[in-house]
Amino acid sequence: MDTQQQILLEQRVANGKKSLGVAYLLLFFLGGFGAHRFYLGRMGTGFAILFLVWGGVLLSAILIGIPMLIIGGIWVLVDIFLLPSMVELDTQRLRATAAQEINAMALTQRS
Repeated sequence: MDTQQQILLEQRVANGKKSLGVAYLLLFFLGGFGAHRFYLGRMGTGFAILFLVWGGVLLSAILIGIPMLIIGGIWVLVDIFLLPSMVELDTQRLRATAAQEINAMALTQRS
């Protein structure tokens, strides 16, 4: 990659990068909805947290939901420590995708 392509790559990464601060705010205020996971593009685990926590709330009246609430709560607490690595993985994925696009663009311009 030449300098201009590297600058373009870094601009794309900077524009599309997820914010760790936003992820933490979503975790603390909407963690029971899995909002922080949805923000980072982890739809499956976001729905799992949503199901565990709110299914647990709905089913806690008949005591079945209490284990669901405990599991969901522990998962959200563990995510406090996992968020920095999740944001970094998302940034790496974004960088790899942008690099592939820039390389493909450069190849078509040479042809």
